[in-house]
Amino acid sequence: MMGYFQIAVGGGIMGVRVPMVKPWVIKAEKPMAPDIFSDSSILRGGSSSSRRRDLVFVVNPQGANGRTIKEWKKLLPYLRSRLGTDYNICESLTSGPSHGIDITREAILEGADAVIAVGGDGTLHEVVNGFFWGDHAVTNLDREATHSTALGRSRIDVGVISGETKEPHYFLNVADIHLSAKAGFYASRYKRFGNLCYVIGALQAFIGHHNQDLRIKVNGSEWEEYSQVTALCIGNGKYFGGGMKIVPNADPCSGNLKVVILQDFKWYDFILKLHQLYRGTHLSVKNVSSLSVHSIEVEDISGSGSIYVQSDGEHLGFLPRNFRILPAAIEMIC
Repeated sequence: MMGYFQIAVGGGIMGVRVPMVKPWVIKAEKPMAPDIFSDSSILRGGSSSSRRRDLVFVVNPQGANGRTIKEWKKLLPYLRSRLGTDYNICESLTSGPSHGIDITREAILEGADAVIAVGGDGTLHEVVNGFFWGDHAVTNLDREATHSTALGRSRIDVGVISGETKEPHYFLNVADIHLSAKAGFYASRYKRFGNLCYVIGALQAFIGHHNQDLRIKVNGSEWEEYSQVTALCIGNGKYFGGGMKIVPNADPCSGNLKVVILQDFKWYDFILKLHQLYRGTHLSVKNVSSLSVHSIEVEDISGSGSIYVQSDGEHLGFLPRNFRILPAAIEMIC
């Protein structure tokens, strides 16, 4: 199984394939690992032309049932041997929920050149949200500082979710509503079983599931009703649920979000069409529709407050919610 590094450089992100590990970079305020920076750390000083660059790795020691930290310990000496001449390799282990957000924000504030998430979707989700504070991007406190990199850059979009929570939420891949979000909520309880957790979560979510009528407003236009919605997926990226290509036409460089709506699906429809959902060939299936939007508002017509919402595998509560695109918000270095 292959994982990947996702490295934010100068406010951006770089993807690098490595076995079993998923990374991103930065430093935290509290609580903070005591060894995040060595005595020779230069995050608090040095000129952009002469100093070594700072790469901060946010590591989730609980990721993949402990396999992430084992693989990371193998990878760290290699990184230091290959990059140690030009880079300070700084690591910080997350100690609980939202710690990755704090680490990322402080690293950016102190001028780290890159923030790298080492973990799963949850770690990635926290690092992305650490790039923002409320409605604003986090920036280096030293406004005169500049960062440069020899690698080619491209900017990618970020999805923004707002609603009942005090602060907006940010996502890179997929936000979803109703059955799939409920399945993700249950799946998070069974991560010790690997990708099988998604199957277990889906089976549990189907118990007592009922399709619901939703009200949707696209790009600030009039409200429209969609009957018997099984799941609604809003993609900046294509994949969720252990590799399911649920939003096959999504492109994080397009400046818009793609929305896939499944209506009036029964439990057997998922079994019969599972291969199409994973391959991304389901857009032509009956009761599947797709939209391209800059913003979308979704409400539960019944007002029950029981329709699940998640993004990048993180449970965010329940409808109503607003979703919009933030074009070219983060730099990706590939």
